[in-house]
Amino acid sequence: MQQSQALYGGFITPEIEEDTMEGKFLIFNIGEEDFGIAIRDVTEIIGIQRVTDLPDTPPYVKGVINLRGKVIPVIDVRIRFSMVEKEHDDRTCIIVVTMNGTAVGLIVDSVEEVLDIPAAQVEPPPSINRGSASRYISGLGKVGESVKILLDTQRLLYEEEGSLIAEIANN
Repeated sequence: MQQSQALYGGFITPEIEEDTMEGKFLIFNIGEEDFGIAIRDVTEIIGIQRVTDLPDTPPYVKGVINLRGKVIPVIDVRIRFSMVEKEHDDRTCIIVVTMNGTAVGLIVDSVEEVLDIPAAQVEPPPSINRGSASRYISGLGKVGESVKILLDTQRLLYEEEGSLIAEIANN
């Protein structure tokens, strides 16, 4: 039996087979928009905490946190998506994901829920948006009357940016 990860009390535990995670997305908000990332990429969800600034990094790299003895680089998704920076509040949290083999924290406005979005309910991103943002949008999930923007965490950073994040995590 292939082990995988399941969300449990803010932590991910190895209990559920991989195929049961197919079509499951962690839904979070940034501004007025709902985004989703595949639950298999999520390690855990933590409250916002003190982030240590790092010099000479892109503006969206907020710095690093110490998560149980491991240094984790933290990215502000608002800034990565060219949105206005927002003061953190009690709903702001960090989603820890595995991005190309490296643990990375993503600061988001709030986390909502885990949703099942079957492949039949996911459409490709519109071809009118072929800017840099479209490379990390894996699809648009139709849920009732709403649309969730589904992200590919493995493509959230350009290759050179991913190398920088991996270097930060390994120092």
